[in-house]
Amino acid sequence: MKNSFGISGRNRGFTLIELMIVVAIMAILATSAMPLRELMVKREKEQELRVALRQIRSAIDAYKQAVDEGRITKKADESGYPPRLEELFMGVPDIKSPDKKIIYFLRRLPRDPMFVELDVAGITATPAVDTWGKRSYESPWDSPKDGDDVFDVYSRSEDIGLNGVPYRDW
Repeated sequence: MKNSFGISGRNRGFTLIELMIVVAIMAILATSAMPLRELMVKREKEQELRVALRQIRSAIDAYKQAVDEGRITKKADESGYPPRLEELFMGVPDIKSPDKKIIYFLRRLPRDPMFVELDVAGITATPAVDTWGKRSYESPWDSPKDGDDVFDVYSRSEDIGLNGVPYRDW
C-alpha cells in the first residue's frame, strides 16, 4: 500500500547511513565550536580581571586621597597607602568625623578571576585577599614585592592574555 507520496509503508524513516552522516556532521560542528567557546570564556575572565583591577586600584587611590586630606591617621614613616587590602573593605575610622564614622572604599574585595585553586569539593578555599599579588610603594615596578603597604595589585597568573601581555603586567 502506497501513501500520498508514492512510498510504500515499509520504506518510511531514515536509513542507518543517513543517520550516521547526520551524527558525523553534528560532531564536526560541535568540535569546531569548542575553540570558540574557550575563547569566549577567556575573554569573559579577562573582562572580569580588568574590572577587578580597576575597582581595587580606584579604592587604593581613594584611600591615599583620604590620607592626604587628613581623614585617616598616618604615621610619619608611612607612605599613606593602605597597610593591607583588608582596610579597603573592612573600613577605617574617619578622624575628621565627630562620631568617628567608618570609611569604606570597597563593599567587598573581588577575587582574581585568573587565580585557580580548587579543593576536593571543587570550591576555592583561598580568601580573595590572597588571590592577588601585592606591590608595596617602595617596590620597583618590574619586580613587585610585598612590603609595609599596598601600592598596587596584580594577577599572580603566569598565563598570557589575548593581547599578548602577561596577566601579571596588566
